[in-house]
Amino acid sequence: MQHRIVFSDIDGTLLNPERELSALTISEIKRIKDSIPVILISSRMPSAMTHLQKELDILNQPLICYNGGLILVDKTPIHSTVIPLEILEELAIFNKSQKVHLSLYHNDDWFVPEMDFWANREANNTKVTPIVRSTNEVVQDWKSQQKGAHKIMCMGEETYIDDAYSFLQENFADKLHLYRSKPTYIEVANKNISKLTAIEVLLQTHFNIPITQAVAFGDNYNDVEMIKAVGTGVAVANAKPETKEVANVITLPGKEDGVAMFIKNNIK
Repeated sequence: MQHRIVFSDIDGTLLNPERELSALTISEIKRIKDSIPVILISSRMPSAMTHLQKELDILNQPLICYNGGLILVDKTPIHSTVIPLEILEELAIFNKSQKVHLSLYHNDDWFVPEMDFWANREANNTKVTPIVRSTNEVVQDWKSQQKGAHKIMCMGEETYIDDAYSFLQENFADKLHLYRSKPTYIEVANKNISKLTAIEVLLQTHFNIPITQAVAFGDNYNDVEMIKAVGTGVAVANAKPETKEVANVITLPGKEDGVAMFIKNNIK
């Protein structure tokens, strides 16, 4: 199988136990990057990915952010799909008692209602500092600018997250993707997009490479579609069972340089 382009998820897949890039990962990606494009694809916002691109020396490559909700080429959006503002308004009303932390994202803006435990943990993990602004203020601002959310992150105690998940599932199952990445997290995106739809857009409009010659690495539920569709789908050993089930190859765990070891052994 010819490998002409690489797509890699970040969290749980590419990073070491310190949630950083290992020396081996950096060296292996730098080894291939001039002949094989390496594209980061994540639920993260752009600025939570560009510092990793810089370390890998792939700042010239596109970024797929928000699970496919935003595609950037030369830092310019070429494809953008948001969550309708009316859904965010209804979620804010449901959450009026503030039991769930709602992080709101649009392009490279990240808004939090306060710097609580959840905001601080995300800031530490992603190395990005959010803007503190109430959900209602953000909604009013976005209304006047005709914007929506590329992603909503619901974080909180598991019981409250269960309730929020049920509310969103019962009312907006036909409009939203709900990724329960952890018992205390829900990542919310527009149902019309996925990592696979973003890969298809980039391959058709920017690279002109068939999907059969793409390699994709991932670990979670939101990686299943792309791993199943590409020519070589690679799951790290710590991946969800559903992700490993559709993979062509299972490599070492993400924290043990699984991506780098596959590249080292299979991409010359």
